[in-house]
Amino acid sequence: MLKRWLALAAGVIALDQVTKWAILARFIPGERLELAPFFNLVLAYNPGAAFSFLSDAGGWQRWFFAALALGVSAWIVLTLKKHPEQRLQSWALTLIMGGALGNLIDRFAYGAVVDFLDFFVGAWHWPAFNVADSAICIGAALLVWEQLGHSTQTATKENKRVSS
Repeated sequence: MLKRWLALAAGVIALDQVTKWAILARFIPGERLELAPFFNLVLAYNPGAAFSFLSDAGGWQRWFFAALALGVSAWIVLTLKKHPEQRLQSWALTLIMGGALGNLIDRFAYGAVVDFLDFFVGAWHWPAFNVADSAICIGAALLVWEQLGHSTQTATKENKRVSS
């Protein structure tokens, strides 16, 4: 079962890297291509984390986020080995790991993460992001969903047991 989850993570990494390669081959930093009234493609480099957190920290953050990605990925592999029957959790963790490792590749290759998806409403823009970031967000949302569902099921079982 672990091989299946690792293959899915590899697929996320491959999709992330192929899309970044396509953008890097076509765009120069800051160049924008309007695709819809709410969406552009743009080449941006982010040396920080989500929403450019720590992007101006002087360079140490590259190694911090690299170590974090490797540590989290190792923990995820151990968790996938330990609980392969928890499918939703495994999907979530696999997406997070694939995204973290996709961005880790950028940190080593370019010194920053390559972002290119630019969504906006009027003059308000979300920070640019990429496929890896999307996988991490979807994985995190699935973890929350799984935990809320598990908490609800546990509370329902507890209530039935107490009322019996």
